[in-house]
Amino acid sequence: MTTPELVIERLPHGRDLPLPAYATEAAAGLDLLAAVPADRPLLLAPGERRLVPTGIRIALPPGFEGQVRPRSGLALRHGLTLMNSPGTIDADYRGEIGVILVNLGRTAFEVVRGMRIAQLVIAPVVRVSLREGRLDPAATGRAEGGFGSTGLKPARAAGTDRVPLSRSPNSR
Repeated sequence: MTTPELVIERLPHGRDLPLPAYATEAAAGLDLLAAVPADRPLLLAPGERRLVPTGIRIALPPGFEGQVRPRSGLALRHGLTLMNSPGTIDADYRGEIGVILVNLGRTAFEVVRGMRIAQLVIAPVVRVSLREGRLDPAATGRAEGGFGSTGLKPARAAGTDRVPLSRSPNSR
């Protein structure tokens, strides 16, 4: 299998920043850096969200997408995450990659130039053809169950006809 090529262009406000890179040999995502002015860090108050520039744009090969994902360390330590996670970059998009950061923490957070703020995962995309038809929801064991239904099982409450939902031992 040949490695797909990702063409990256540094924009004027990101010229001095390193290109996105994999932090380890087996890392799935390339680290995206904040291209905010060095003399004007971006301060995110609790509950605030902002579009943070990365100073790059990319040309994905046809049949691939870019997925912008949060960094786990920022989420755990500071409550920083992405509003639209994962954000999708389509193969035909040629604008600057922006990261919509939100501060869900209790204190303000300062985003400084060159800080690793998100990850970019490149993934293949499968396109489907659509065919309209009628569906039988009962055709599968799950049927129309959603929103946590696969982790719940019915259990009878002692002395009642009610059937409360209880967590199965294997659910998280």
